[in-house]
Amino acid sequence: MTNILPVILSGGSGSRLWPASRSMYPKQLLPLVGEKTMLQATALRILGLEGSAKSCLVVSNEDHRFSVAEQMNAIEMRSQIILEPEGRNTAPAVALAALYALERGDDAILLIMAADHVIENLGAFQAAVKRGVVAAEGDRLVTFGIVPTAPETGYGYVRANVENSEPVPVEEFIEKPDAETAQRYLDDGSYYWNSGMFLFRASAYLNELKKQAPEILATCKESMKGCSIDGDFIRPVAEVFSQCRSDSIDYAVMERSDSASMVSLDAGWSDVGSWSALQDVCASDASGNSLDGDAIIHNCENTFVQADSRLVAAVGLTDIIVVETKDAVLVANKDQSQGVKELVDRLKLDGRAETKLHRQVFRPWGSYDSLEHAEKFQVKRLIVKPGAILSLQKHAHRSEHWVVVQGKVRITKNDEEFDLEVNQSTYVAIGDVHRISNPYDQDAHIIEVQCGDYLGEDDIIRLEDYYGREGTNT
Repeated sequence: MTNILPVILSGGSGSRLWPASRSMYPKQLLPLVGEKTMLQATALRILGLEGSAKSCLVVSNEDHRFSVAEQMNAIEMRSQIILEPEGRNTAPAVALAALYALERGDDAILLIMAADHVIENLGAFQAAVKRGVVAAEGDRLVTFGIVPTAPETGYGYVRANVENSEPVPVEEFIEKPDAETAQRYLDDGSYYWNSGMFLFRASAYLNELKKQAPEILATCKESMKGCSIDGDFIRPVAEVFSQCRSDSIDYAVMERSDSASMVSLDAGWSDVGSWSALQDVCASDASGNSLDGDAIIHNCENTFVQADSRLVAAVGLTDIIVVETKDAVLVANKDQSQGVKELVDRLKLDGRAETKLHRQVFRPWGSYDSLEHAEKFQVKRLIVKPGAILSLQKHAHRSEHWVVVQGKVRITKNDEEFDLEVNQSTYVAIGDVHRISNPYDQDAHIIEVQCGDYLGEDDIIRLEDYYGREGTNT
């Protein structure tokens, strides 16, 4: 039986889905379609696929590592997580995965999937993968071409002559077309959307990469040669990998290869690349409206409303997107939804933190929600998970007051250790060495009031850390 190793690429920032998606917690970590996050849905897509076990390899980055690991654990999916020191696009990311697979003595067939795609028909997807395995076993590089449903100008295309049998050789990879050309492609019937999903043997990909982009392979090999392994985390050498050229699989390998084959895929696929694309895969009413959260509308048509933290009411809207989060609201015309990325770029230039962090920030021990921020004080709600331990730390510029409002925690303060229950509190002065832990079996909620001249998150001196963050201040 052919061994299939799923490789999930989870390094994107999803800026076109701002404000729900942000660089520190992007769209693949969010439950945008259904109860599972997009990353979890991607991992679960392989269940029942012949030749695959309930395990996968994820390529992510340092900022997302704990969230990725936690989400994989939540669905009981065994995973190894390769942490890219810097984003270098898909060709190097897949090279790291292929090198790791070979290093552990497994020349598996790699099923390359993006963590932020939607596939509605899992049976059709798995059938397409099975068709592609035959070619991959023969050292072909297989891509999946999506049967187009519209003259889409936002995707690249693959041209192939699909008749009775698949896979078939790729005849051409094509850049994103204009509207007239896209319509011609749709009418022709031999053009398919480029899905960005692939199937090939690890050694076959590396051999082709050596032919087409030898410098990428050499850099990735060198960075993996000195990689460190910390539990499920695999860290290539940052100084080496940062020198790698940034390039996609399509440009670096597939467009130049004589070994490219295609399998057609008609399975309700979407890359959810914009708010309008997300609406297309969400349930809608008779007037084309899609609502999520506490939203109420009147006399609206073809409108998408997502309410995260409060009531959102809309009247008389047509073709409008409204997205509300705890700290930002987006209102956009559906036809302009691709322009959200440019808006985010402008916010980044202005130094706005809303492009990076949500108001609720997730940490390996739980999360904190910034409820109020004013001059010389701020108020947060901490949620500490059962069994979690915050770092042993101190602050140079702020004091902290803690009140437990749910559950129970254990406090370390200088040479003391004591428990706090609901409606009990303590005070941590500037310079006090302190820690919160939750050795109990339910979430603990703490209201934290910080006072000081400087309240930045980098005012942390970590002395010990259960999650390997000693000496850092982020």
